[in-house]
Amino acid sequence: MPQYTTEINRLIIDTGEKWDEISSLDNDFVESGEAFDYAVIDNEGRLLCYTKEDMSTTVSSATGHYDIIRDIGVNGETAGKLIVHNPYAEQKHSSDVRNAIMIGSMAALMIMISVVYFIILRKRVVDPFRKLKNFAVRVAGGDLETPLEMDRGNIFGAFTESFDIMREELKASRKREEAAVKSRKELIAELSHDIKTPVSSIKAMVDYLELVTQDEETKETLKSINSKADRIDKLVLNMFHATLEELEQLEVNPQEMSSREIENIIKECDALKRVTEADIKDCMVYADKLRLEQVFGNIFSNSYKYADTEIRVTSFFDDGFFVIEVSDKGGGVPDEELDIIMEKFCRGTNAAGKEGSGIGLYISHYLIGQMGGELTCRNNGEGFTVSLSFRLI
Repeated sequence: MPQYTTEINRLIIDTGEKWDEISSLDNDFVESGEAFDYAVIDNEGRLLCYTKEDMSTTVSSATGHYDIIRDIGVNGETAGKLIVHNPYAEQKHSSDVRNAIMIGSMAALMIMISVVYFIILRKRVVDPFRKLKNFAVRVAGGDLETPLEMDRGNIFGAFTESFDIMREELKASRKREEAAVKSRKELIAELSHDIKTPVSSIKAMVDYLELVTQDEETKETLKSINSKADRIDKLVLNMFHATLEELEQLEVNPQEMSSREIENIIKECDALKRVTEADIKDCMVYADKLRLEQVFGNIFSNSYKYADTEIRVTSFFDDGFFVIEVSDKGGGVPDEELDIIMEKFCRGTNAAGKEGSGIGLYISHYLIGQMGGELTCRNNGEGFTVSLSFRLI
């Protein structure tokens, strides 16, 4: 509040001298001859006069507004009070209005600058980037023939040529990959032929030994070897028609099959004799015997490699499906890996230092699905459990 000490003191003296005239007033509005507004009240709090509407006219309201309150003396006694108005609220409001106008003007200016900047940014950055994005989408979709339009007038101009060179390299790489795939298929066909020859020799020697041996235990062993050789022969035959990268071409021929056959497959696949319990209930299911040998072979192989414990096989019926669960006690896998453990080439953290390619469960999951069933995995508290669901006949 401005300091008007001298003027206020002079006003108090003038008011005291004219008190008889002023005390006769009653709530009268008077023109202020001073640089400030004021009001005069008597000792009873009666408003005598004031110079401004909406100003403090009582001691309590004046105190709340930080107005100046001075006693008016007449003949050595206090006759009334002078209330000098504090204009801080009006000044603050005026200042707030000016600030609001200034801020609004600055905001409008910034919006205009932002709009201009956005237009420039869109023309110089966004549109060229969209072209690069569309080009990337075309390339990802396999279109390696359409070149990227060159435009050196934007921020990405220097990169367009590099991106088009990348397209050319991808195109050349695809051709090399196709040639490599063709070569690999030819190699697999040749290897398959080479493998079939010694397998046939093994089968012939085993057949001979079965004829000449008299020991029943030896005959059982030879029969098992013969059975394994048959499996190898059948699997090698499939290598002519599919590779791991072309899994969908693996032929699956599900048909009616007794659960007793599955029990025999489990016994044959358990090469290390780790299955301590095999509870397989009697029923007829829809499955492919050859592919089941692959599935159980993969499951037992994984258990031997990662758990190396006894294996328990149980079965039960569940809503039109026959479920077989293969469980070990090897500690299982981290819970966060359960959702990805059946993906192609995915190996859990427990596979460190152990040989493997990460496709066993992936292939098994695919084969069971082709039979109309489902393969799922979970931790059982002690180890790992693989559940196989087969359609009931």
